[in-house]
Amino acid sequence: MSENGHRLIAFTLGQCPDHKGRNIEDIWSLSRFWLEHTHDAIQWLFPIPEAGRFNGFAPLLDAEAQAAFAESDQLKARQRRSLDVMLDFFGLAREPDGIVALPHLNPKEHIWLKRGGHNHLRISRMIRSLHLCHQLELARAFQAAVIGIGTQQGFVSAQSVGYWRAAIEA
Repeated sequence: MSENGHRLIAFTLGQCPDHKGRNIEDIWSLSRFWLEHTHDAIQWLFPIPEAGRFNGFAPLLDAEAQAAFAESDQLKARQRRSLDVMLDFFGLAREPDGIVALPHLNPKEHIWLKRGGHNHLRISRMIRSLHLCHQLELARAFQAAVIGIGTQQGFVSAQSVGYWRAAIEA
């Protein structure tokens, strides 16, 4: 496995820190405020093959890392844990029949329900990463939830919805 893929897998498994010395468990335990204002952790939690604008230090999801996710229930489970952390941040929760809005979800406290912003980019990345990491059913459930909830309970633009739809096709 390449150094890039090895570092990403080791981080996801909790065996090495990210570029700032944070372990995945540290990131999972951080506050909503921290998650909102820190833009360089999402690339580690939800890798894709392309470099992000905010974190050139994060390893990319190469073919070897994708294969590792395909073969490892542990890697997929840890990515689901990362998803649960971000779902809570977004005012959502994963249930056996899909992803649902939590009772306290509202546009004032959950700014992803407003037009544009960096959280819409995060959502696109998360959908795409789940798909590329062999969790297509979960990617589709998250995609359906953010499109449905975002347009019914929020003010999500058609452009963002288009990006979210395309995230699985990319």
